[in-house]
Amino acid sequence: AYLAGKADGTPKTADWAAALCEIPADEIRTLARRMAAKRTFIMMSWSLQRADHGEQPYWMAITLAAMLGQIGLPGGGFGFGYGSVNGIGNAAQEIPWPSLSQGDNPVADFIPVARIADMLLDPGGAYDFNGERRSYPDIKLVYWAGGNPFHHHQELNRLVQAWQRPEAIIVHEPWWTATARHADIVLPVTTQLERNDIVCANRDLMLAASHKAVEPAGEARDDYAIFSGLAARLGVEEAFTERRDEESWLRHLYGLARQRIAAANLDIPDFDSFWRQGVTLLPEPEVVKPLLADFRDDPQAHRLATPSGLIELFSERIAGFGYADCLGHAAWLPSQEWLGAEAAERFPLHLISNQPVTKLHSQYDHG
Repeated sequence: AYLAGKADGTPKTADWAAALCEIPADEIRTLARRMAAKRTFIMMSWSLQRADHGEQPYWMAITLAAMLGQIGLPGGGFGFGYGSVNGIGNAAQEIPWPSLSQGDNPVADFIPVARIADMLLDPGGAYDFNGERRSYPDIKLVYWAGGNPFHHHQELNRLVQAWQRPEAIIVHEPWWTATARHADIVLPVTTQLERNDIVCANRDLMLAASHKAVEPAGEARDDYAIFSGLAARLGVEEAFTERRDEESWLRHLYGLARQRIAAANLDIPDFDSFWRQGVTLLPEPEVVKPLLADFRDDPQAHRLATPSGLIELFSERIAGFGYADCLGHAAWLPSQEWLGAEAAERFPLHLISNQPVTKLHSQYDHG
């Protein structure tokens, strides 16, 4: 109904799309026919979500892949962010790598990360989230460990204003970042060169020992050491640390990984051997399947985590929210700022900046 224009009176034809994207309608039609005529993989980069209605391009990409009918087939379906992560194409073992427990947070309130400034500037104010009307808490203390909001948040001048509202702001940071400069207290933490750790990723067949290369600079401490000290001050040190220091945790987590690997009928060396060798490799799996291949072969036996167990191009739940800016299906929803907006008549320059070659977001080039 949406594509046919029954909902808004505008059929979503190639001519309609051409007026928006400035690609000739004939080229759009040719592309559609080529995609349907052979195996087609729909690839979307990360970053499109960082805009008004940023969820819509990804939703529509899955819609397009589903309409092509190739999800679950080699070389078909969809993928996101393949140019930004490691392990693409790797035949990975399905090992659930262990990690430190996050514990149970007795506070159930939360906000979307992009609403930090809104929350600080409007305590008690209302906002909508997933069909719920929620209210912002009145935050007196900001404690930030990991991340750099003055890099990734929108409207930084507004964030600067919001940052004046809390009574105190504490930041863990090894570098003198913008976030650290806006904090009341900066607790210096070690870099990956100043601590021991184990490195692995879900799409890797490798576990690597990250040996400490140099002693910590100045008064820098591991995040874990800082939180352990705070837990001791609060009288909950044993519950937090479980009586484990850095080395004990590394041995414990490696032991859990070894148990899970053994459950998959595989084997890795003991911790001491691994730590000396510096790396251990898992064998490639004998059978590698495309994403959702099992679902394609037997949708009943391999139901998806949706109400129907199927790929849902229309969501009754989302439609039930009644949001004008997020319908029950993927849709073209114009952004506030783009060259087709009314504001573009006054401000005709649309700047899109690239990823600096020396940085990964705010990492690797801290000077």
